[in-house]
Amino acid sequence: KKIDCTSCGACCNGLMINVTKNEAESAAQQLEMSNEDFKKKYIEESLSGNYIINTIPCHFLKEKKCSIYKNRFNECRDFPHLHKPKFKDRLFGTLIHYSICPIIYNVVEQLKIETKFKEQ
Repeated sequence: KKIDCTSCGACCNGLMINVTKNEAESAAQQLEMSNEDFKKKYIEESLSGNYIINTIPCHFLKEKKCSIYKNRFNECRDFPHLHKPKFKDRLFGTLIHYSICPIIYNVVEQLKIETKFKEQ
């Protein structure tokens, strides 16, 4: 609650965003585009058929806010994923984003206090 993500946007500046077909269709509808035009303009498709936003930073980041916030992608909704189970199993991925995400930074710093972490 200490961080307002809509005033930051750092994750949108540096993350590769995976998108489902349904999410792409929903965003296309919001932007009043055909699914095909949306895909051509904003999506890269992997050889296995997965969708990825084709630029970093994200096309939809405008003045540190998501311009398609109502239909933002699940990966964006869930970031920084701290609420998901098996936090310890995902620690490396979390620490990768320590320097860009104030939420992750605050959580890790609090964990250092609670675990009496000391640099050696």
